[in-house]
Amino acid sequence: MGMYHNHSSEDSAIPNEYRTIAKALLPSSPEQGADPAAATDFAEALGIGTEYRRLMGIEHNTEQMRKFLGHFQNNLDLLIQKTWVEKADESRKEKLQDEVLPLMHLIVQGDFRQALEQFGAILEELSYLFFGAQSTKDDFTEYTFRIDDRIGLFWWYGSKLSRLKKSGMDNTPEESLWAVLLIGICYLTNF
Repeated sequence: MGMYHNHSSEDSAIPNEYRTIAKALLPSSPEQGADPAAATDFAEALGIGTEYRRLMGIEHNTEQMRKFLGHFQNNLDLLIQKTWVEKADESRKEKLQDEVLPLMHLIVQGDFRQALEQFGAILEELSYLFFGAQSTKDDFTEYTFRIDDRIGLFWWYGSKLSRLKKSGMDNTPEESLWAVLLIGICYLTNF
């Protein structure tokens, strides 16, 4: 399916006031990439606009970015640890925590294609830890919007990332991939 979304029941679950912002973030043409203004608008809708804009101006392989990624890792670890799961799913939590450090290395190296794909897989697993089997149902996006608009918008975004295929990103500009990836990292760091 590639990075960019097709119309689906997930998309129809998006409240009208967010639909334009969501469609602009992930346009139907991969070559088009995410418009930086659309990514900023999406970050604003999630309530992370200030942090997002600040981080967009930081080079990826700097101490400042490593410090931010450390905050991301710490917060994600806390979120994972605080999830209540059946004893049989405890290993899923540990496995997920092991996937965070390689993601951070990809970001620092500037490999946003691989990082975005890996982050999508992390979000898919995280949604399972948070919501259980509900996260695999067709109405999951609608379900999350009923909880809260920002949570719904974030998990809609996560559902798009979790279906990434590298081939769908081959012609997408690196800066567009970084813009889309940074949204999720900022959101979870500030969750």
